[in-house]
This record gives sequence, C-alpha cells and structure tokens, in this order.
Amino acid sequence: MELKRQAPAGSLQIVESYGEGGFKVSGQRYQASILVLPDRTVAWPVDDIADLSLPSLQPIMDAEPAVELLIIGSGGSFCLPPLTCREVLRSKGIGVEAMDTGAACRTYNVLAGEGRRVAAALIAL
Repeated sequence: MELKRQAPAGSLQIVESYGEGGFKVSGQRYQASILVLPDRTVAWPVDDIADLSLPSLQPIMDAEPAVELLIIGSGGSFCLPPLTCREVLRSKGIGVEAMDTGAACRTYNVLAGEGRRVAAALIAL
C-alpha cells in the first residue's frame, strides 16, 4: 500500500509503502518487520505480536534523544502487545499505542511530520 508523504524529506524516516512482507522507508526497501526511529530504520526480528519482548525493543529504549511515543503495528489486525512490555516502556516515559500495521504507518508519518519524537515497531504484512 502506497502512502502519501506526510512529512518533509531529509534525514527524517518516512514510511512510503507497506505490504508484500515488507516496507519502503525513505527510499529503501526492507523485506521484514522493522523499527522506525526519526533518524534510522532497522530490521526487527518480530513476526508476530506474541514474539514482542523487551530485548527486541531495546533500540527504542536506548534512543537519543529519547522517544516519547512508540506506535506498534501489530500486523493485519489490532492486537495488544504484552502487558509487561507496555508497563516497562511507560515507566521509562515512552507512551505506547497499538494498532494494525497500516494505521501504525500512517500515524507514525503524521506524528513524525509534526516533529514529535515518535518511533514505530512495525510487523510486516
């Protein structure tokens, strides 16, 4: 699914499309689930929301400057991430919002375009 550009170009990471097992972010194709931070995108070894763990989210918790909101794209349908992960992230000052992956891509782009310190954990469709 192609997305309309919601934010200015530059070093800011923008999700341009998703589907067929991957994503296109700022001109680069990723054939897997990904973590998108404002300044970089990395492969993410999570194929199902049940596999989400604190170690898999370490890049989000280590981000400098700190991320204020993590949007989790749970795949083709909405599913809450594990409660422990949500609680630990919130204790570190990181808000958590979960939604299906398509909605997460669009929401990330809008918030990033507003200059928010947002990240996205996106499970590939």
